[in-house]
Amino acid sequence: MDSTRTLSDTALESNGKPNEQEPPDSDEIGVSDRTGLNKARASSFHARPSSPTSRSRQGSPTHSPRLGRSRLSSSDRSHASSFWDLKELGSVFLWDQKQQLKVKRKAAKAWYYRKRVKGLVGLIGLVGLFFLVNWIMLLRLQDQGVDSKAGVSGSVSIREKWRKYGKGKRPQKGTYGRMLALAAHALAEGQNKPEPKDLWQEPFVPASAWRPCADQRNWEASEGNNGYIMVTANGGINQQRIAVCNAVVVARLLNSTLVVPRFLYSSVWRDVSQFSDIYQEEHFINYLTPDIRIVKELPENLRSLDLEAVGSVVTDENIMKEAKPSFYLKKILPILFKSRVVHFVGFGNRLAFDPIPFQLQRLRCRCNFHALQFVPKIQETGALLLQRLRQHAGHPGRLDHYLIGPSAESIKKDSNSRAKKASRYLALHLRFEIDMVAHSLCEFGGGEEERQELEAFREIHFPALTLLKKTTKLPSPAELRSEGLCPLTPEEAILMLAALGFKRKTHIFVAGSQIYGGQSRLTALTSLYPNLVTKEKLLSSTELEPFVNFSSQLAALDFIGCTAADAFAMTDSGSQFSSLVSGYRIYYGGGKMPTIRPNKRRLATIF
Repeated sequence: MDSTRTLSDTALESNGKPNEQEPPDSDEIGVSDRTGLNKARASSFHARPSSPTSRSRQGSPTHSPRLGRSRLSSSDRSHASSFWDLKELGSVFLWDQKQQLKVKRKAAKAWYYRKRVKGLVGLIGLVGLFFLVNWIMLLRLQDQGVDSKAGVSGSVSIREKWRKYGKGKRPQKGTYGRMLALAAHALAEGQNKPEPKDLWQEPFVPASAWRPCADQRNWEASEGNNGYIMVTANGGINQQRIAVCNAVVVARLLNSTLVVPRFLYSSVWRDVSQFSDIYQEEHFINYLTPDIRIVKELPENLRSLDLEAVGSVVTDENIMKEAKPSFYLKKILPILFKSRVVHFVGFGNRLAFDPIPFQLQRLRCRCNFHALQFVPKIQETGALLLQRLRQHAGHPGRLDHYLIGPSAESIKKDSNSRAKKASRYLALHLRFEIDMVAHSLCEFGGGEEERQELEAFREIHFPALTLLKKTTKLPSPAELRSEGLCPLTPEEAILMLAALGFKRKTHIFVAGSQIYGGQSRLTALTSLYPNLVTKEKLLSSTELEPFVNFSSQLAALDFIGCTAADAFAMTDSGSQFSSLVSGYRIYYGGGKMPTIRPNKRRLATIF
């Protein structure tokens, strides 16, 4: 068996001889040996697998897995160990890079977080400082008053002015006093600033191209064959004016004859004036004759008719608010056919503005802007009012002819004899009478005393509203104010004007001077605007005597003064007086009669 040695055994002995030598001790290896060892390892690692040596080793049976580890040569083991050492070194290097990247990211996040915290703290500090400074300024304004220079008039102290009109009483506190103090501060700040260039200009540029057109007709006159329409309008002069024009449209729509409207006595206004006491009746009938048939009274055969018994009386409860023309054709026309007459009682806002045929809308405008002319007594007194408002200016206003008729010529003649530089004025409608204040369901800073007083007024004059308040959950006063549904107080209105840039010397005409709170509140406003006047201040008691106890006729004078003003400011966009005045100014103004319409929702947030 000894002679039968295989080729593999011979190869094993030859390959195994180097392994019989003892490896040198690691301490005995010099620097040169280590360098050579490293070079050998590197060369073995970078050797190409396609070299002949590699191919011979791959094909040799010494690499068979059956031979065990003893069959691996020392060079193979060195190659393998070099490979794994480098792989481990690469892994360590990559791990170190990842750790360094994580550390850098953490450091960057920490720096960014610190920067944001510092910025936020700084911002909060600035805001806090801003509110602190404003709070200190408001305290100083309320406690010490604000002195503002007004040219030659010198400085004016708010506290001193209050003492004068209050006759020893303490100045107003709370909301009223705060608004007046802010207005005084705004006037003092803007005293030396130039007046805004567009303050007296119409902001809506296309309005300059608008021209009156309601006087144009393209239909035949209505014969009024279907019966007669009677109207007894409620409310004040503004509600009555709208009711009259709506009645004209309904008469044309139903081909019926209109009886000259009558006005219902109101416990609020306490005015017994009728149509002919305010408007020129003959002019009204003649101007609208090409549109509808108008008579002064019912025919004799219908005067004795019990209208309520025959079902001809129609109240506001029977007609929805802003009813469409189709309602009148379906519900009212059959009554006309049956009874020959219909009597509308109240008729407040009982005809829609949209949708409505264009020609009917034009007829309504024709009634408002052309057919309704004030009686000469009101026109003559209105002319005196305008003359004194303008301080005898050298020429009449743009709208004088439409408002006061022939009396505009008397202004021109008187002005030519003593012509002066035109003095422009601002008209302010303070819709702050007690009926408006009570009906709004808002609170105005008067506390419990104010709430009780307004509730008592509602129970007497607005019982339906009182019942609704008890049986239905209505929005709170704070919610109403946030939605812009509360009229501006006189103090808020003055603050708005001061913020817009109107100077202390501005001439202001105030309409609706019977404001809730009494004359003392109006006097407080004159401490800020000394040239603030009312019709009662401009006209003598003798000149106003024909209008005493006739609130609608007095309101007609306010209408003339506001409509002819160089600028008009409303405080309640829902006011029918303000709507009629602004509409008149747009229709005849040619884009040169600006109207200030405050956004009460935004103002509520600011105030």
